[in-house]
Amino acid sequence: MAEEGTLCINADVAKFAGSNASTTANVEAYTNVYIKQAEAFVCASARYDYVTNYASVSTIGKELLRNVTSAYAAVMVIEYDMSGYSSKEEAQTMLEFCWNTAVEGINLLRDEKYRQFVLTGVL
Repeated sequence: MAEEGTLCINADVAKFAGSNASTTANVEAYTNVYIKQAEAFVCASARYDYVTNYASVSTIGKELLRNVTSAYAAVMVIEYDMSGYSSKEEAQTMLEFCWNTAVEGINLLRDEKYRQFVLTGVL
């Protein structure tokens, strides 16, 4: 199976989900789907299609998009199966970290000035 994401890859999602993430939920077939869903969420929230227009995104903007998308996809990995974590508290901490990362990034991407920065690398 091939990587299917544009804004991030499976390894990015695995890093956010952590080393105790379920091997079932973290398999490429699932993370490819989660990445596509996260990309749709990011683009819809930002009201800009970063996936289609990825070539026009600045280098630093691509890193922000990778961070936000992989964090959101990791939330889905963790929610799918929490059994790999040592406790529910550990899983909850991972969820909160990933969710906060995704939401903070989405809030930035909703700002028109920040969109210009993501695209051009300058304000």
